[in-house]
Amino acid sequence: MKILIVLTSHDQLGDTGKKTGFWLEEFAAPYYVLKDAEAALTLASPKGGLPPLDPKSEVPEFQTELTKRFRTDTAAQAELANTKKLADVSADDFDAVFYPGSHGPMWDMPDNATSIALIEAFVKADKPVGAVCHAPVALINVRGKDGEYLIKGKRVTAFTNEEEEEAVGLTAVVPFLLEDRLKERGSIYSKTVNWAPYVQVDGKLVTGQNPGSSEPAAEELLKLLRSV
Repeated sequence: MKILIVLTSHDQLGDTGKKTGFWLEEFAAPYYVLKDAEAALTLASPKGGLPPLDPKSEVPEFQTELTKRFRTDTAAQAELANTKKLADVSADDFDAVFYPGSHGPMWDMPDNATSIALIEAFVKADKPVGAVCHAPVALINVRGKDGEYLIKGKRVTAFTNEEEEEAVGLTAVVPFLLEDRLKERGSIYSKTVNWAPYVQVDGKLVTGQNPGSSEPAAEELLKLLRSV
């Protein structure tokens, strides 16, 4: 199994002057779920090189066994420091793609023509596509084989309005509310309580609601790959 993991290159949290990026758990959990299943992983980001890490994802309360494992894994850290440029990867070379979240993707993924074309290539080839937390934002302008929005009529989940407002207080900072935009695109959006793991699988599309959903989302991606 050859799997592409696509991370954000965006590090500015709107005009707050604060930093964002990718969420550590949302990268580490899928990384090790897939790596331990003996998948060959390739990391990419729009700008290549070391993607920015959301500093909030490093606080003690958000650490898991897998984030701690990453912190002692020099090989994984070296991979992360040398992501390929997104423009230099092709869906032809992989069996699936997975997008970790945090707030960074809200800015550099929705209208990213390279990312959109990449996901559309995976979809056209009937290969699994996964995204968790804010990363389903990368799907909102992707078209399916029928020319309609990919998520139209599809069961999906992502970071909720309640999690954005009550939990992190960034409703006025993000470009738009992801839950609302997914619904506007015609998806069958669903969710569970704040921060609880929740995953939706519709065909070859896997989405997770929040950081705690990243590990089960990666496991669902694996199931799809093993069912081929």
